Amino acid sequence: MAEKKTNVLLLIDANALIHRFFHALPPLTTPDGQPIQAIYGLCGILLKILREQKPEYVAAAFDRPEPTFRDEIFKDYKAHRPPTADDLVPQIIRAREVFEAFGIKSLDVPGFEADDIIGTLTEQFRGEPDFKIVILSGDNDLLQLVIDEKVVAQIVKTGLSETVIYNEKGVEEKYGLKPNQLADYKGMVGDTSDNIPGIKGVGPKTAQPLLKEYGNLEEVFASIGIIPEKISKKLEGQKEIALMSKKLATIRRDAPVAVSGLSSLAMEELNKEKLSKYFTELGFKSLVERLNK
Repeated sequence: MAEKKTNVLLLIDANALIHRFFHALPPLTTPDGQPIQAIYGLCGILLKILREQKPEYVAAAFDRPEPTFRDEIFKDYKAHRPPTADDLVPQIIRAREVFEAFGIKSLDVPGFEADDIIGTLTEQFRGEPDFKIVILSGDNDLLQLVIDEKVVAQIVKTGLSETVIYNEKGVEEKYGLKPNQLADYKGMVGDTSDNIPGIKGVGPKTAQPLLKEYGNLEEVFASIGIIPEKISKKLEGQKEIALMSKKLATIRRDAPVAVSGLSSLAMEELNKEKLSKYFTELGFKSLVERLNK
């Protein structure tokens, strides 16, 4: 009997990829002098992933510039980040035309981040039979969405054309914890990149074994008095900030994403003529060659 085909939904963390390529690639400009290195990196990775994986469905999720529900919870969320570089802003805007040229639907939701859109679509479609979800990002935050081999995260490495795919076993090997414990972990250790405070004086060596033993943050705090006194003292009076930190780190799965069904995310054959013209306008000669191979 023929094996059933597994359909793939590729969910792209657009902002994370654009930031990764902007900082990793040397400055590059279009023929008319516009900064373009992040767009070049984005086009290159899309060409590679779409050809290798041939996903049946694809969507790109974007952050929006206005505050999100996380800013309402904690006014200093991401507050220490420097302003977006002048050369990066137009490339973030331009990224939407990249996805349009590739025939990929772009999504954003006011008050939510791209991670929450991806979390919501994962929740919506992970139960489909003979189906796999691949999350493409440059950010390990999305590893909390991984489920067995059903939902995997493909993370772009420093080499940019190289990626690492994490299934549930891979996440456990990396952190010593299950994907659904990673928000609890950040609730304890914090996250400097997002300015999530965590518990002062608690690092990975304290957090990881506690979560391994007690399962989640709430159970860890319920066990104060049972766990060693030295650690208990660090936790005393810290429950509120730890739970807030966990909430900030938790990817939402209930964002009001305007997707009418899988069919609205269907991926058509790449329009080589359209892409070739687009790449030529931007001065991407090497990508034109790759496209026409």
